[in-house]
Amino acid sequence: MRFIRRAAEGFTSMSRRAFALVPAAFLAAASYAAGPPETEISNQHIRARLYLPDAANGFYRATRFDWSGVIYSLTYRGHEYYGPWFSRFDPSVRDFTYRGADIVVGAVSAMTGPVEEFQKPLGYDAASPGGAFIKIGVGILRKANDSNYTWSNRYEIVDSGKWKIDRKADSVEFVQELMDTSSGYGYVYTKTLRLTPGKPELVMSHRLTNTGRLAIQTNVYDHNFLVLDRLPPGPDYTITVPFEIKTTRPPNPQFGEIRGNRIAYAKALESQERLAIPIQGFGTNSGDYDFRIENQKAGAGMRITGDRPLSSASLWSIRSVLAVEPFLDIAVEPGKDFTWTYTYTYYTLPKANEP
Repeated sequence: MRFIRRAAEGFTSMSRRAFALVPAAFLAAASYAAGPPETEISNQHIRARLYLPDAANGFYRATRFDWSGVIYSLTYRGHEYYGPWFSRFDPSVRDFTYRGADIVVGAVSAMTGPVEEFQKPLGYDAASPGGAFIKIGVGILRKANDSNYTWSNRYEIVDSGKWKIDRKADSVEFVQELMDTSSGYGYVYTKTLRLTPGKPELVMSHRLTNTGRLAIQTNVYDHNFLVLDRLPPGPDYTITVPFEIKTTRPPNPQFGEIRGNRIAYAKALESQERLAIPIQGFGTNSGDYDFRIENQKAGAGMRITGDRPLSSASLWSIRSVLAVEPFLDIAVEPGKDFTWTYTYTYYTLPKANEP
């Protein structure tokens, strides 16, 4: 294994323990000798390791993704579900790129696990250059110029809010409190990751309380960076939903196809190949927020369900990672709450000779 020591604004890398979980092809750059702050939760079935928000030493300090609930490892019955999907870090990279055999990631996208992004910032259009706007789960950011908001830009963080973390053996709760009197936005954002007793199940619950004077209108999606046992997206994978899948951009048939309510891969992705499509055809009830992802070679799978209707969904995959991305719309009037919950169920598949 090779370790590259690097410190860069907006990113720190895996601790030594995280490196031990992945082969050399998936090693990320190391940062501080002590590693970023982290915690662990477990029950009878699952062991999950998480990085904690920290403005000075956190694993992720960029402005795209929510800083809380960053799972860098989750194991169930010997299967590893999460971890780095990139092999190198370069702060000059916008999103990610390929350099020889390496997948090189920039600061804004260097994340792992089922991480979320509040895609629409608050107050950006109303702010003047030099003024403030809000990214929930990140903080108060500074608008650099008159250009449109772009998730891949690295905005100056003016205030990352006040974070509180409550750790227990089988759960961890994150609370971010933020108030920006200049823009009129304020909130208390609570995110709890809890392992269900006696089940291979992770429940991720959220509450967003609007403490400002302006209504909050945004959306959120979960990127769900899945790297199940480091197996590349390919014919061993299937993605199944409870509705007939439609799409405005069908997959390249060399890489995969839609078969009713399933997405199937035609080959293992390699080099710079990708399969990425919008997923449509879902209805207006929360029952369609239901994604099953299984890998026959690994003999393992996972199910992701939500308690809110989908506003959109997509699949993005390259040779090192498969990401199902469900979106929700959020609207919260001043003084009101908005809640949403995801449930992750991890399971194994019967062997070929089993019923």
